[in-house]
Amino acid sequence: MNPYLRVRPDIADALAHGRPVVALESTIIAHGMPYPANVETALQLEADVADGGALAATIAICDASICVGLTPEEIERIAAPEAEVVKVSRRDMAFVLQTGGMGATTVAATMIAANLAGISVFATGGIGGVHRGAAETFDISADLEELSSTPVTVVCAGVKSILDIGLTLEYLETRGVPVIGFGTNVFPAFYTRGGHAIEQRLDTPAAIAEVMAIRARLGMAGGMVVANPIAEEDAMDPDVIEAAIDQAIEQAAVDGIAGKETTPYLLGRIAELTGSASLEANISLVRGNVRVAARIARAFSELA
Repeated sequence: MNPYLRVRPDIADALAHGRPVVALESTIIAHGMPYPANVETALQLEADVADGGALAATIAICDASICVGLTPEEIERIAAPEAEVVKVSRRDMAFVLQTGGMGATTVAATMIAANLAGISVFATGGIGGVHRGAAETFDISADLEELSSTPVTVVCAGVKSILDIGLTLEYLETRGVPVIGFGTNVFPAFYTRGGHAIEQRLDTPAAIAEVMAIRARLGMAGGMVVANPIAEEDAMDPDVIEAAIDQAIEQAAVDGIAGKETTPYLLGRIAELTGSASLEANISLVRGNVRVAARIARAFSELA
């Protein structure tokens, strides 16, 4: 066991006996939603994983350790409005561990932690990607590089609509990351069901688990993206969400927002502009993703 890992005992026991575990990130708790909706959602996601026959492991950095499996008290602590929580990606992990600060893990950092603990399936809302205007800013999420090197399957509702989805898919293709539509031939766009065609589609968790197993047997590096669109009844109107995104991006430029502060700023501003409709959609899509992830984790455990 890595000396920086602190794995909750029930999760350690499940992993030791080959039972299914699903990793969950903590950025959605600390930076993705307002309080107390963030706490309520975090606990609901863990319950959804349990309903799917797996065990949830919410991951964060706390007390100079990578905590794999937060307690309800730790979830409350990281979600509190007054908490000073660092948004942690790959580059930040060692620094936050050394300083003893509290860190909410992004997709990249959660993948690293999950892999260290031996967890193969991770559910999130949307992965990071290539930002709009990246030709000038070079703003590309570390999530994409992590997907090319760390063997964790990430179930998501595509990438956040604030990003350049087409360029993100091109980048993933270049880095050799499989993007598999779960029951769809269209790459979802977070709040909406999307519009970019994808070549690979699988319709059952068992088939996805088999692809994971084949990649492992081949010794292939990197993970996979399983793209699971938001439920049709919860999807937002594409015109409404695009107008809100454009307005939020313009305001971010005026306010001088850049770097890792961009995504939480834009998501918060979009929630304000849409009258909380985007928050409701966000909760719906991430709950759908954890349900699918639990089924994939269970199918993968049965192959071992």
